[in-house]
Amino acid sequence: MSESEPNLRVVVADDQRVVRDGLVTVLDLMAGVEVVGAAANGEQAVALVQRHRPQVVLMDLRMPRLDGVEATRRIRQAHPSTAVVVLTTYADDESILAALRAGALGYLTKDAGREEISRALHAAAAGQAVMDPTVQARLVAVAGSPDGARPSRPLPDGLTAREAEVLALMASGRTNAQIATTLVVSASTVKTHVNNLFAKTGTKNRAQAVQYAYRHALADPGAPEPS
Repeated sequence: MSESEPNLRVVVADDQRVVRDGLVTVLDLMAGVEVVGAAANGEQAVALVQRHRPQVVLMDLRMPRLDGVEATRRIRQAHPSTAVVVLTTYADDESILAALRAGALGYLTKDAGREEISRALHAAAAGQAVMDPTVQARLVAVAGSPDGARPSRPLPDGLTAREAEVLALMASGRTNAQIATTLVVSASTVKTHVNNLFAKTGTKNRAQAVQYAYRHALADPGAPEPS
């Protein structure tokens, strides 16, 4: 961005203060970017957009009072010139599709680096979509399913699509590192998914989780192990 061009005005929305403050610090260090407001929930994000009219909102999804999906919907309806880029921990089908249907133009996970965030913000301001590789993979999977939707059979015990995917890969014999490579995410993200699915399924280790996967038809016992 040249000196003659105005700064890209951004509002940050995240309910976790340490994350929100960290994002503000990172964005403030980016050339040509100006953070004009930071919100702790969706209601504050909508109000800040009304007050400052930023070009882009960097939006978390899970927030109190008003979640990121509904906040995105309200912002896009009232201020169609303001783009929304989601930055969240969640990359399951439901979260992705809900955000995109609400009008989000970009979708990143919190594994994204500074350059990736900068690229997504500027692209969104220019009306272009930028998706995390994980999100792109999920969209391709959804598009390839019948009627462009996930199978109608609900997942057991509140498992998300991504957690079920991780569980199936565990059952195929993959380590956390191999799962991370397959899903194009960090090892810490995989560990989080594993811990979450352990809690939801009531299992205490990988062996129990694999048995759970077979019992609920979430994995193919005959699937080949990775070489």
